[in-house]
Amino acid sequence: MKKTEKAEVVSEIEEKLKKAVSAVLTDYRGLNVNDLAELRGELRKEGVEYKVYKNTLMKRAVEKADLAELAPHLNGPTALAFSFDDPVAAARLVAGYAKTNKALKIKAGLFEGRVLGAAEMKILATLPPREVLLAKLAGTLNAPITGLVNTLQGPLRGLATTLGQVAEAKK
Repeated sequence: MKKTEKAEVVSEIEEKLKKAVSAVLTDYRGLNVNDLAELRGELRKEGVEYKVYKNTLMKRAVEKADLAELAPHLNGPTALAFSFDDPVAAARLVAGYAKTNKALKIKAGLFEGRVLGAAEMKILATLPPREVLLAKLAGTLNAPITGLVNTLQGPLRGLATTLGQVAEAKK
């Protein structure tokens, strides 16, 4: 690989690290080509990009991107899963695949500019998708209002029921 090609790859990695809302560093040792293709396919469906780079080039890129805390994790076969939209997608999908294929290991990760260890990335992977969290938030915000409406309607319903019974009794 020529020096200019290496510089292009380093700038590509740096750009992706800065642009990504999350990234997961994985050790893919023990996975065959078919396993990697299957993993890439699953990740691609969710808009997550999975790439293998040389560790020396990744180390240069993390230094340039001010993410030097990632450098100690860049030893052995390392691949990066970048998520540009959903911050939890990469961690959730990689952790899910790692459960079925024990050869895949999570080394570390990046979440909104902060470096996380493997254990923290596994916790992040347990979070539900953004849409589910927003739906839960909307339900939580809606619950007090619904309760208030039901409470205020209670006496009106009672009055209407009583008036209806009085009208029936007078007939």
